[in-house]
Amino acid sequence: MKTVSNCVEDILIAQPYLEEALARNIINFSALAIELTEPISKMLKKEVKPGAIMMALRRYNPPISLTNSTKMKKVIQNLGDITVRSNLTDFTVKNSETLIDNHSQILKKINEESKLFYTFTRGIHESNIIVSSSLNEYINTHFQNETFIAIQEGLTAISINLPEDNSKIAGLYYHFFKRLAWEGVVLYEVISTTNEFTILVEEEFVDNAFLAIKRFKT
Repeated sequence: MKTVSNCVEDILIAQPYLEEALARNIINFSALAIELTEPISKMLKKEVKPGAIMMALRRYNPPISLTNSTKMKKVIQNLGDITVRSNLTDFTVKNSETLIDNHSQILKKINEESKLFYTFTRGIHESNIIVSSSLNEYINTHFQNETFIAIQEGLTAISINLPEDNSKIAGLYYHFFKRLAWEGVVLYEVISTTNEFTILVEEEFVDNAFLAIKRFKT
């Protein structure tokens, strides 16, 4: 049988910003309890008093990843350099039997020019190639028989090196995305390797995205 505490937990998990504010004790429990009275009453299909909700809020234990744990602080302190690469194009192509062969021609060109930016991601139905815009014509030529789903020019990649133990820290990416969302940054694409995290943004979001990640480090 569902309880008030279960309902409170469901609502907080679905609203991570609210959950974090609660974990940091920067929220008015009484006001939040009144705000949640109607939705929780609907969830339980009976009238619930704000006092019961406030008690459940005070007893709620947020995930450890939302607290300023020692491990999280250490990872943030050891974040590496921020690298910015502009003038990039994102090609989204429908997967086909010829895509890999045509893609191999692109790789040959990239090997000739080591300073070019390049990433490739293959999904179930589509693939993404993100490259320096100087290769746009070359890709269009070699992919002329492929089906383009989307092409976006004028992108900037902002990358940050992560410490080696980052994969063992729960909630690290959540903090990145939260900070970017607070700054109003719309992410066009997200790329990650084991020890590197990269976001792609359109030109209008570059400054805010860079500042957001820089502030995250500090």
